[in-house]
Amino acid sequence: MQSRIVGTTMPVLEFLLEPNESVISEAGELSWMSQSIQMTTHTQMAGGGGFLGALKRVAGGGSLFMTEYRAFGAQGEVAFATHVPGHIVPIEVGAGRELLIHRHGFLCATPAVQLGVGFQQSLGAGIFGGDGFLLQKVSGQGMAWLELSGEVVQRDLRPGETLRVHPGHVGAFEGSVSFQITRISGIRNMIFGGDGIFLAALTGPGRIWLQTLPLPRLAHALQPYLPTEVAERAEGGVVGGIVGSVLSNLGR
Repeated sequence: MQSRIVGTTMPVLEFLLEPNESVISEAGELSWMSQSIQMTTHTQMAGGGGFLGALKRVAGGGSLFMTEYRAFGAQGEVAFATHVPGHIVPIEVGAGRELLIHRHGFLCATPAVQLGVGFQQSLGAGIFGGDGFLLQKVSGQGMAWLELSGEVVQRDLRPGETLRVHPGHVGAFEGSVSFQITRISGIRNMIFGGDGIFLAALTGPGRIWLQTLPLPRLAHALQPYLPTEVAERAEGGVVGGIVGSVLSNLGR
């Protein structure tokens, strides 16, 4: 199996598979493939283990179905492109090296890699809007390719070293890194600071990958240019909508 990443701002990951070699991805990730590639879509791959196992993968932010792309009879080419401007990051997964990644971070992997639930917390989603905070767990054996948005900053944390990160900037981190959600201190900081209410506290030892373009911030930046009905739905949350309306009127 050969792989290469082509492009910069909107890169694409291309594979050249020898006969009977394969890669897996979530349903709907394909960009293009050659004639010798055969697709197989079902729930059993990536640690599915039957329907209940697939539901566990869905709970971690993945899709119910996974697709395998296998070369039959000859070499085959298959490619997966990013959804937003960013980078594709290859990471080796194995015994003692599991990863936790943001819910949209998995692009594809070799067949023995597994997906599951890593971390879930609502972060007051029912009151303030949004989907809360969700991490996928990547384990098993093989290579996984992640899609991180914007630029990627890699840090190696020493034992006991803590970095506090806006949750949207958490791209991925090794399983050895301790992860906690903490509140920003101070009422004025939470209400008027503009950085939200929560921070992710990442404590070493281990490697972390930070992304500079969280998808919620990209959606917020595009919101003024969307049709009115779409923009209203993007605000989400009863209290969030009320607060947004008040602040909008104050700014006029």
